[in-house]
Amino acid sequence: MLFDKNYLKSASFNFPVICVGNLAVGGTGKTPMVEYLIRILKNDYSIATLSRGYKRKTKGYGIANENSTALDIGDEPMQFHLKFPEISVAVGEERLDAIPQLLHDRPQLQVIILDDAFQHRQVKAGLNILLSDYTNLYTRDFLLPGGDLRDVKTSAARADIIVVTKCKHNLSEEERELLIKELKPAAHQQVFFTEILYTHPYHLFAKNEIDISNKADILLVCGIANPKPLNEFLTAHVHSYDLLPYPDHHIFNSDDLAEIKKHFNKMQSANKIILTTEKDGVRLKKFKNELKDFPLYVLPIQHSFMFNDAEKFCDIITGFIGSFDQKNTTFN
Repeated sequence: MLFDKNYLKSASFNFPVICVGNLAVGGTGKTPMVEYLIRILKNDYSIATLSRGYKRKTKGYGIANENSTALDIGDEPMQFHLKFPEISVAVGEERLDAIPQLLHDRPQLQVIILDDAFQHRQVKAGLNILLSDYTNLYTRDFLLPGGDLRDVKTSAARADIIVVTKCKHNLSEEERELLIKELKPAAHQQVFFTEILYTHPYHLFAKNEIDISNKADILLVCGIANPKPLNEFLTAHVHSYDLLPYPDHHIFNSDDLAEIKKHFNKMQSANKIILTTEKDGVRLKKFKNELKDFPLYVLPIQHSFMFNDAEKFCDIITGFIGSFDQKNTTFN
């Protein structure tokens, strides 16, 4: 309210800053959306991600390097760093301080992507992408603790792009129009719809890929906010799976390692594997010596734009970046 009434001021940068965020806690697909942006931009622009670095053991501003771990920078930034070593990955709780430092350290940058920053009003991004889960739209949700919202619904008006994520595969044009009417986008807002696309699992340490068959028996090690879509995917595609659930952003310890091994060894199957998410895989890497001989695979996840809107989304992003004079990186 204080920001809305201009009692508190937001700083804006004369530089392409894209914010990815949501109104609810966890589980709307922010990390895959940041990765989607990286994929469509990295070949044409020098880009960086800037995250808070949730649950890291360090504080303040920092840039990922060859010695960084998830404990240093957080699991999601570490995932970006491992998957896209050609980009700059930075962390900093105070984004208003971190952005000038990042521009100083990486003067060649052309775009900064703010991960999970929609509710942080100290910085006014040039382009705001707001995500909302199809199964729990913010229009139908309530503020904590009665619901999952960490920000008021009216904050959605600050978004330039609204993406309804995790849609069912057969979403019809009619339902699409009904959802757009429910969201009531302003004239300046564009609404998109995405579904989850799971790609080939790869071994956490050997990197070889496999195809999941309906004969596979899975031990699912999962510490994410919303595992329901993953559970539904495995139910439809594998013979059976057992779930070892952990809290979101869980930092695995030696007791967890023993529990994983115990459950896996108890499974009576010739086609058994351990499957985990990319975020969990980043936190399990520290147990390489203990797990390198286990069939431990990571299941990547991506957004897939529906209704042939991928090119339209890309055009909005690149058009926004192109509207800036890349030589001018001052802020107000």
